[in-house]
Formats: sequence, structure tokens, C-alpha cells
Amino acid sequence: MAPVRLAKSSYLSCVVRSIASRYSAAYHYRFMYSARSHLSKSGCLLFLALLAFSAALCLEPNAATAQESNEILPLSQVRPGMQGYAYTIFAGDQIEKFNLEVLGVLDNFLGPKQSIILVQLKGPKVEHTGVVAGMSGSPVYLDGKLAGALSLQVGIFTKEPIAGVTPIQDVLNAPSQTAAAQATTQQLGLPNETSTRTGLPSGSALEPIETPLVFSGFQPAALQQFANQLQGYGIVAAQGGTAPPQADDGHLVAGGMAGMVLVQGDASIYSACTVTAVQADRVYLCGHPFMNLGDIQIPMARSRVVATLSSNLASTKIVNVGGSIGTITGDHLTAVTGKLGAAPAMIPLDLILLVSGAEPTKQKSLHFELVNHPKLTPLLVAITTFSGLTQNSLYGEGTTLHLSGEIRLQGHAAVQIKNTFAPGDSLSPDGLPIALTMQNVFARLFANTFEPANVDRIALRVESVPGRKSFAIESAWLEKGEAAPGETLRVRVLLRPYRGAARVEETTVRIPEQVARGTTLRILVSDADLLNRASRGFAFAGAGSGPTGLDQLIALLNRERRNDRLYVGLFVPAPTLLWDDKELPNVPLSQINIIDGRPTPGSVQVLRESLAAEASIPLGGPVSGVISLNLQVR
Repeated sequence: MAPVRLAKSSYLSCVVRSIASRYSAAYHYRFMYSARSHLSKSGCLLFLALLAFSAALCLEPNAATAQESNEILPLSQVRPGMQGYAYTIFAGDQIEKFNLEVLGVLDNFLGPKQSIILVQLKGPKVEHTGVVAGMSGSPVYLDGKLAGALSLQVGIFTKEPIAGVTPIQDVLNAPSQTAAAQATTQQLGLPNETSTRTGLPSGSALEPIETPLVFSGFQPAALQQFANQLQGYGIVAAQGGTAPPQADDGHLVAGGMAGMVLVQGDASIYSACTVTAVQADRVYLCGHPFMNLGDIQIPMARSRVVATLSSNLASTKIVNVGGSIGTITGDHLTAVTGKLGAAPAMIPLDLILLVSGAEPTKQKSLHFELVNHPKLTPLLVAITTFSGLTQNSLYGEGTTLHLSGEIRLQGHAAVQIKNTFAPGDSLSPDGLPIALTMQNVFARLFANTFEPANVDRIALRVESVPGRKSFAIESAWLEKGEAAPGETLRVRVLLRPYRGAARVEETTVRIPEQVARGTTLRILVSDADLLNRASRGFAFAGAGSGPTGLDQLIALLNRERRNDRLYVGLFVPAPTLLWDDKELPNVPLSQINIIDGRPTPGSVQVLRESLAAEASIPLGGPVSGVISLNLQVR
């Protein structure tokens, strides 16, 4: 095993400064006052002796550190009453030492053969702050040997800072993610309501020390729109900032701070926890999972602590993210692991916001980079797009937003993005539908079962037009109630613009030549969503039939109807067979009976009608409503 790099003595302060520092300040003031008052020859000698004693005290932590070996302490040698210490950062880059005492060992706590060490933290600083969010991973030493990583805390509002320590063997040999591990992790983060139902006393359960997910460049109002989804991931959101890369970012030692980067650029999202150990280029952090993602490839960055906020509810570190220093390679039950070196590639996202109707036209460009992960990327795209759109001076509520752009994928055609969104009467922000649309597209791309969606680039453009431009379908009628096969028929639609005078739009549909006389046809005048559902059935919602490959999925996304058009669809009473990504209208019943018995029922869907003709009218704003008309073929 490669030697474990311990916390260097140069980071340690010879005087442990309390967060509530008024007492130590008063002490130093009295000391200096008395030294001045009695300065004499004998006093000088006494003063020099005191300085020598203080220097000896300053050297004492260095000596303690030097005596530490690179050995690890097996769990079998841990006993109640053992005195030890741990390292973490409370401010800046200064790694500080605090004491602790072993209370006991809880066997099989995290799961079968997954025990923890229960300790009580001691010292003025940790007794003031309690267990701090971001402290997880702090290396714990017993008998001068590395015994584990600080990882768990006991509830909230506790009078003593009691914490759990993940044994070092489990940290250095993080097990692969299994179903049992996932179940255990969910059990650890019990909310108060669940704790009450299961009989656990509220606030007394051991649960992971919070690893804050730090948002830089995001306002709380933006994060609030996605609060439920963030909580579903077990994420605790915090605000922070960024720090310029430094030459020593990659020089990690036990007790330092690092984490994973999810978004970087004009805004950042990153996690931060304490480094437990460094073996050559391998880094071990947190002592517990971040989101239990298993084997991953996510950039690792240095974290720098600005200050530690003490709170009776939840003390936390306020941090900035520094430069990238490697790759987070694992997120498992007992540790987050990483490798120093090059960071993995991220997905570039360019967002251009354009405001029309002003002279001159205003424009703002933003650039972000996001991780490529099937569970995280759709949500990150939504949060980043929403914040980038709404949290800048060019954005204003009450405007119509035109979204366009593309998603470029390796080895496949680009996904074309084009839609229009108008302000609504609800309290949700006008830009939220754009974010949810992007999240839906990426969720469909990453959830495909054919091959990984390797995204090269995302380019989005949002044009803001003053005012609310939307249309409601009030009525529709045909020029006559019957028509012959092959005849072209005019359809008129009465539209009501938002706070505007009603207007009539006209289009045509052609009756198919093969329709039998006496047949009743249905003409559907509607918005895009309703025509999608009428022509695709429950397959439009993702169930039943669907594409058989990523290319087919992209083609399906690119031909979906847009919500700024008025659609007129002509349906004939003949079954339509939906098979994978194909629509087969007018299928004979004999063939349907044969196909319906294939080995995978549910992958074929039969609709009672077939979309025989379709026409659309672009209106420049979202359309809503539906009118169904009957037409007799003579």
C-alpha cells in the first residue's frame, strides 16, 4: 500500500483560535500589558523564558505530527475511551487539529459488516460549532495511526458534538455500489416525518454529515423552482463563490478540502468535503456517499474555505471552488474517491439572450460546462438554463420567449430545438417552461436504452419579445358539411389573441381519394400537444411503442409539432398501427391480428383512427384549445 500523506505541520497553528475569540484577545491584551509594566532586566529574562516556552508549545503539534506513522489502525484495535484527534479546515487553507474521544463501536450499523466508530469531539472550537457540514471526511487518528474518516452526526440541536467515524479499511477499500448499499443510504437520510412514522426519536438518529452542494451564480429564487427535485437527490443547497486557480491546487493533504464539479463557467455547482487520505494520485474524501452514483467520471476541484458559520441548527463551511485537479471516479457507501491529474471533458452550453423591440437590440452571451451523467445532466441543464435566463438584467417577466438551438451528439444528427412560450397567469416565472422543456429533451436522450448519448455541445438562443402573444381557439367551421373523395376543403378557425380582437385564419385539407362514400371523417382543429396525443396515443407520453435506436429517437424529437402553430388534422376511421417509431395508417384487421400476437405485447399500439392529412398555420405565439368537426363523404 502506498504511504498515506498526512496533514502537514505547516498548516497547523500553534494557537487554536476560538471562533468566539474575545476571551483569547483579552488574554493576549493582559499579557502584553503586564510585560510592558514590569520590563526590567529580570523581567526581560522572564519574558524570554516565556517566549521560549511559547515556542516549545508551537513546536508541540509539529512533534505530534512527526510522530504519526503512515500506519492505519484496524477497527479491531479500537476501544472505548481512546483519545485521538482529527484535522479539518475552518477558514482559509489552514488545517487545524481538534481532539476527540472514542465512545464505542457500532457493529453492522451501515449494513452487514459495515461498522462505525462513535466519537465525541472535544475542544473550544468544535464544541462551539458542533459537527459542521463539509467536515465529513476529516481524517481521524488514534494512537497516532489513521483510524477512519469523520462521516456521521447525531441529529440537530444536540448539546454534545457526537459523530460517527467510518473505519479506514472501508474508506480505502470502498465497496462497489449495490442494491443493499443504496437501501442503506436512503435509510440514513431519514426526514423528521419518516423518523416519526418508523419510531425513531426525532433529531437523535445518526445520519451523514451534510456535504453541501454549493451554487455560485444562482439566486435562491432560481433554486426554489427545483427544490423538490434537489431534495429527491438528497442534496443540501448552499451558496458560495469561485476562486482563481492556484499553483498548489493539486497539492492535497489529509484535512484539506476538495469536491466534485457539476457545473462551471459563468455559474458553478460543486460539492465540498474534507480529504481523508492521499495515496500517490488516489484521493479519498467524505467518508460517506455524495449521491451514491457508483463509478463515475466527474471533475474534481480544490475547495477553499472562506469561513465557518456556527449555527444551533446546522453549522456549515462557506467555500469557494478552486481549479480542477483531477477526476472523481467513485461515489460509494463509505467514501468518495478521486484521481489527481487531468479532468474529464464536460458538455459546453452556450446561452444567448436577445431582447427585440429595443434600439439598439440588446444581447448577452453566457457560457457554462456541465457534467455528462444520465441522472444529473437533465436537471443541471434545466437549473443552469433557467438561472442563466432569469438572473440577468436583460430578462423581464411579461414577454414572449422564442427558444431555438440545437444539441449536437457524437455520431448522430443534431437535435433541433425550436418553440415559443408566452407569459401565463400563474405565479411561476415565465422562463420556467423553457427550462422544463430542455430537461424533458435531455431526459429522453439519456434515458434511451440503445446507446449512451454523448453530447458534444448545446447551443441555445432565447429571443424576448415585449408583451404576451398567445392565441386561444374559440371556434372552427367547414365551408360545407360534405365533400367528395379527392376534394380540397377550406377550414376556417376563429382565434382570440390575448387581449386583442378576434381574428379568422384559414387553411385547407384534402379528402383522400381512397375514402369510401358514406364515410364520416373527423377534422381536429387543435394545438400541437393535442394533435400529438390524438395521432400517437399513449406512445406520445413515452409508453408503449417507441423508437428502436438513438437515430430514430432524434428523428422523433425533430419532427414533434411546435406550440406556436395552429394545426388542422384530418382523421379517417381506419386503424393506425404504431410500431416502434413508425406510424402505419390504414392497416387491414387481418394483419393487425397477426402482429398483435408477437412475443412482446405492449410494444405495438393500435389506434382506431388514422391521421390522413395535416395542415398548420404559424402564428408566432403559443396556441391552445381544440375543436372537433365531422365531415360526411358523399
